[in-house]
Amino acid sequence: MAGHSKWANIKHRKARQDAKKGATFSKIIRELTVAAKEGGGVIEDNPRLRLAHEKALSANMTKDTINRAIQRGAGGQEGQNLEEVIYEGYAPGGIAVYVKTLTDNKNRTVSEVRHAFTKFGGNLGTSGSVAYLFENKGKLFVKADTSNEAFFDQVIESGADDFSDLDGGMAEVVCDPKILSNVKVALESHGVQIEATEVIMEAENNIPLDLEHSEKNIKLVELLEELDDVQEVFTNAKLDESIYKNEH
Repeated sequence: MAGHSKWANIKHRKARQDAKKGATFSKIIRELTVAAKEGGGVIEDNPRLRLAHEKALSANMTKDTINRAIQRGAGGQEGQNLEEVIYEGYAPGGIAVYVKTLTDNKNRTVSEVRHAFTKFGGNLGTSGSVAYLFENKGKLFVKADTSNEAFFDQVIESGADDFSDLDGGMAEVVCDPKILSNVKVALESHGVQIEATEVIMEAENNIPLDLEHSEKNIKLVELLEELDDVQEVFTNAKLDESIYKNEH
């Protein structure tokens, strides 16, 4: 693969997210609390809580912190006023942006989200305007020799849908988000080394951007991610590869 590798780009994105760990923890705690409130505090019986729990472990959150958040939600002590609201819009270069929020005040949240779009030359759209461009997927990034037939069998047996090569001996395994934890356990039982996992809204087709539009899109996403009510932001942007080189 010419230029910067896909796995390097993934690591770069995750490193940027990890740099905001304090904010990430507060967002994960919110998600744990709301998931427990909606589906109960038993992780095995609550797919949404399983995903939040997996994310918390990946972020190295302590078990005590995780359990407190779950207990608050399951006990109805917190989270009762929070609801998930999706915002959709467009960033410079015609890029679709999908924003997941948990909020107790939709007027405040929509005002802050709209301001972020406007500040960097984007615009907030109507419900459904870009959601059809994205699909919810669970992903595991693993060390693997994909030419080995045994690995193919392990992926299929785990319940995953597919896998693809990245680089540097890495592979990307794709599955239904609801069974991400099960797939991880199954692959680990075969000795597969899991480097990272995530649940994302992935666009079927990404739009390539020049450096100027890449920088504007990064600034918009970063501003959105800094908002307390925003949980996650997804786009269909393919950033100019010099972005990654400039930041190393």
